[in-house]
Amino acid sequence: MRVTTQQGSHLPRQLFGKLASYRHKVFVERLGWQLQTEDGLEFDQFDRPDTVYLIARDEEGHVVGCARLLPTTRPYLLGEVFPELMHGLPVPSSADVWELSRFAAVDIHGNATASPTGQFSSPIAVSLLQASIECAAKRGAKQLITVSPLGVERLLRKAGFTARRAGPPLIIGGHPMFTCLISI
Repeated sequence: MRVTTQQGSHLPRQLFGKLASYRHKVFVERLGWQLQTEDGLEFDQFDRPDTVYLIARDEEGHVVGCARLLPTTRPYLLGEVFPELMHGLPVPSSADVWELSRFAAVDIHGNATASPTGQFSSPIAVSLLQASIECAAKRGAKQLITVSPLGVERLLRKAGFTARRAGPPLIIGGHPMFTCLISI
């Protein structure tokens, strides 16, 4: 597996297309999230020039994982779409805190079998999460915040990451979700 880290303003159009297609297959087709898409591509208002992407690819160049890092000093998913997951606490707005979103580690090309929740225990997921933490740290982050399904807790605990909930889970789109703070 090879991980590419690229800021949105420098991400080649063709690679962004592969990423957006992968995200559609994972989040919309496999997980059933109700997201706006266009021509089989998933992207949103948080896919901006300052967004930092991590894209994991296999030996054949197929996308097998992705992550998106956003500074909390600008609009981001938790702050704009899911502030209720903070249970009344203010959403972070600090150069020390970056949001990790659109995290997935599923081989959709048939090279390995995985269930929709299997992504949280795959070796790709652990490596991609570690790469995300290292990437955010290089940009000054001391903590990641993420809107996550409960399965992420298992990945974090099993892999030895230091993380805690910002509050109890809520059902969003039929799935239990929570805000997770990951120490760097």
